[in-house]
Amino acid sequence: MGKSVVIALGGNAILQPKQEATYANQFKNVISATRHMIEIKEAGHKIVITHGNGPQVGNIIAQNEAAKNVVEPLPIYACNAESQGFIGYMLEKALKNHIKKRGITANVAKFLTMVEVDKYDKAFEKPTKPIGVFYSEEEAKKLEKKGFAMSEDAGRGYRRVVPSPEPKVIHGIEEIRRLIDETIVISSGGGGIPVYRDDSGLLHGLEAVIDKDRSGLKLAQQLNADVFMMLTDVPNVFINFGKENEQKLSRITVEEAEQYVAEGQFPAGSMLPKMQAAIEFAKLGKEAIICSLNQAAAALDGKAGTRITK
Repeated sequence: MGKSVVIALGGNAILQPKQEATYANQFKNVISATRHMIEIKEAGHKIVITHGNGPQVGNIIAQNEAAKNVVEPLPIYACNAESQGFIGYMLEKALKNHIKKRGITANVAKFLTMVEVDKYDKAFEKPTKPIGVFYSEEEAKKLEKKGFAMSEDAGRGYRRVVPSPEPKVIHGIEEIRRLIDETIVISSGGGGIPVYRDDSGLLHGLEAVIDKDRSGLKLAQQLNADVFMMLTDVPNVFINFGKENEQKLSRITVEEAEQYVAEGQFPAGSMLPKMQAAIEFAKLGKEAIICSLNQAAAALDGKAGTRITK
C-alpha cells in the first residue's frame, strides 16, 4: 500500500544560485527534478507537490522595479501568483512528458493556491524571508539605500528579505483529496498567495511571501499525509556545519531535533524553517524527511536523507 507524500521542492532547485535566470535553465532543472518525483509515483505512492519561488518571485519583482516608469508595478502577492503559474506550468508539462515516456497511468493537476494568513502576524514587523537572486555585499548596500531590506544568506551572498507570515488555511484541500489517488497534484506553490479575510469574510492580498516549508507543513497536516518530504540542495541535515566536527544526521527523534534547534545549529533563512516544520509534523506520529532531490526515492525507502520521527 503506497503512502501519501507531500513533497516540498525548493525554489533554488529550479534556479540554482549564480545560474543565469533563463527559461531554458529553469525548465532543464525542472525536468531533472520531476524525474525523481515520477520515481516516487512509480513506486505506488500518492504525491502532492509544493514548491518554492524565492529566486523567481524576486526576479519578477526586479522586473517590475526596472519597468516601473513604463508599467505600474504589481504588488508582491500578484508577483507570487505570477511565479506560481509560471513554475506550475513547467512542473505540469515536465511531469506529463515523463508520464508519457514511461507509459505510466497518471494525470497531473495544478492549483493556483491562495493561503490565508493573519493580517497582524508579527512577521510583518521584521522581514526574514529571502527572495530573488544573490548579491554581493556592495550590491546589497546599494539596494538598501533604495529601501529594500537585505540579509546575508548562509554564506552564499546577500538577498532581499520580505515578511513571511504563518500559513493558517490552505485553499483547495477537498479538491486535492478527490484527485490524489490517481493524480499528481501541484499546490501551494511559493508557499501560496498570501491572503487574509476582512470582518465581512472577504479575501484580500498581502505584501508577503509565505515560506514554502511552513506552507507545505500545513498542506501535509490538512491532507493528513503519511510523509512530509522537504527536498533541498544537501543530502542530509548536518550539525556543526562547515566545522571540523561536522556531523551528518540520518535518523533523529523530535527531542533530538528540538535540542539542535535550541543550540542554534541551523541558519534562520534556510535549514531552520525546514527543521521546525519537520518537528511539528513528526509530533503527529508521522515521518518527516529532509534530503537532496536526487535521493528522494531512496530517502522514502529509508536509505538516504535525514528522517525525523516521534
